[in-house]
Amino acid sequence: MIVESLISKIDLMYTVIFAGAAFHMIAKSGALQVLVGSTAGQFRGKAYLFVPVMTAAFAVICTTQAVNHFIAFAPVMVVIAMGMGFDSIVGVAIILLGGAIGFSTAGLNINTAVLAQKIAEVPVYSGLRYRAVCFVVFLIVTCLYLVNYARKISKNPELSPVYDIDQGREERVVDLTAFGKMDWRKICILLVLLLSLVSLIVGNTKLGWDLEEYAALFLVVAIVEGLLLGLTPSQIASEFINGCKTMLGAAFLIGFAGTIASVLKAGGIIDTIIFASSNMLNHVPRFLLGPAMFLVNVLVNLVIVSGSGQATAVMPIMAPLADLVGITRQTSVLAFTFGDGFCNYVLPHSSALMGILGAANIPYDRWMKFMWKLFLIWLLLGSVLCSIAQIIGYGV
Repeated sequence: MIVESLISKIDLMYTVIFAGAAFHMIAKSGALQVLVGSTAGQFRGKAYLFVPVMTAAFAVICTTQAVNHFIAFAPVMVVIAMGMGFDSIVGVAIILLGGAIGFSTAGLNINTAVLAQKIAEVPVYSGLRYRAVCFVVFLIVTCLYLVNYARKISKNPELSPVYDIDQGREERVVDLTAFGKMDWRKICILLVLLLSLVSLIVGNTKLGWDLEEYAALFLVVAIVEGLLLGLTPSQIASEFINGCKTMLGAAFLIGFAGTIASVLKAGGIIDTIIFASSNMLNHVPRFLLGPAMFLVNVLVNLVIVSGSGQATAVMPIMAPLADLVGITRQTSVLAFTFGDGFCNYVLPHSSALMGILGAANIPYDRWMKFMWKLFLIWLLLGSVLCSIAQIIGYGV
């Protein structure tokens, strides 16, 4: 049973591993970092345009990239923000909040949304139109919150939770060229990334692609990016393996979590959990079933921070539970991605959050003084969007 379960997950495991190789090549090129740096340079002196534009830029980038890749960029963003008359929280919030939106709403991340869709047995990379609406709604609300905060701090710096810390920071000249300059290699790598994302969408909607085709696409992308970086075949192979290593843990987690799900299913344990959960949800008003699933995933994320770990733990239960209570499986996936993604930016054991806060020398408690209201807004907004998804029969 265990071996058969591992074999059934092998296509997803290879897709995750090859995606790690492809995105490792992109990170190694520094193309995304240069793109962010050059964009920031264009808005110096245009403070209130800078905040929403840069937040949107990180949101778009983090539809496929982890926020962790921009930990090194946090100190630079802090200095830029402070140079525009804001505080250090604005600098890190641009990265973290933009990353939260892209990661949680877009449905393109191989370790969370795609994995959850595969477990729920819905077409991978499906439901993107409604997710695009969610992306825009969250982005607008978040940018309004952040711009309002930035305006308040600009007028009265003493209101900043990190006012004393910022006063003690050494003055530094912002060097936006520290990550290098945009050259033809980086431009081509960004174009390959864009083309690969388009191919994923077209392949899913028009060509009937499944995980085997996605794995092959990521393999080709990694090789092409290696060639564009000017690497030799041996160097490409070496960097490809290094990129695969970054996803080995997630891949094995997917495989072994699948075996646990198989054992639970064979023992009738999942059926018992589903039955008990459905009885509880029967007492929830129908229009609140989607939000209830969202909030359950938020609670689960308190103890399972890993997106792939949470997907393999909850989706084998949430998907059939959605069938029982009369909502679509696509809505259950949406509730999972919202619950897993947004919660990561208030948890003190989230590697992305604590890495960027540490790089910017911002204590967690000061961050939460800024963040707690926005997180409550996110919870309300996510609940409303999950409820709408349920009402419109999202994914049918």
